[in-house]
Amino acid sequence: MTDQIILASGSEIRQTLLRNANIPFESVLPRVDEEMIKMSLQAEEAHPRDIADALAEAKARKVSQKNSGKLVIGCDQVLDFDGQVLSKPESPEEARAQLKAMRGKTHRLLSAAVIYKDAEPLWRHVGVVRMTMRDFSDAYLDDYVNRNWDSIRWTVGAYKIEEEGIRLMARTEGDYFTILGLPMVELVNYLIVRGVLDA
Repeated sequence: MTDQIILASGSEIRQTLLRNANIPFESVLPRVDEEMIKMSLQAEEAHPRDIADALAEAKARKVSQKNSGKLVIGCDQVLDFDGQVLSKPESPEEARAQLKAMRGKTHRLLSAAVIYKDAEPLWRHVGVVRMTMRDFSDAYLDDYVNRNWDSIRWTVGAYKIEEEGIRLMARTEGDYFTILGLPMVELVNYLIVRGVLDA
């Protein structure tokens, strides 16, 4: 391994994905105002894909500025529902409202990853998946949110596909890792090409 890797994220699932792939890294929580960046871009009517990319880049750049010589991976995930960007729910009521709106419909998850070194961008990718929710009942929706609130409060769309959230889905189209928030196949390919990982 030539370059040391920093994951600019506190996400447990992203850390687990890197560990499972046997990629040595350290985790540093980026101190960026995500909501301010998102609101500014939405005011400019930016495309959801650009919002995901900008948020990932802001995290990578921030951490890279204080960690010279290291590869810094910034990540972010945005949910695009009919052109509207949904954020993490702030209450169980908001979670129910989001899920009820998406029930029986298709939305997109956009998972962006950006790599910086010495405060300069080296690589970026935005993975896209299409998620179609089944027409679940109001009773199941209420039970689901009540059972899972402590977990889903940290996720866009108020579900985790790797947990009970899979029961909300009728169909998924795209890469599983992108659903989880990190386009691992593309990331690993870049790290191999760069010579950071053996292959």
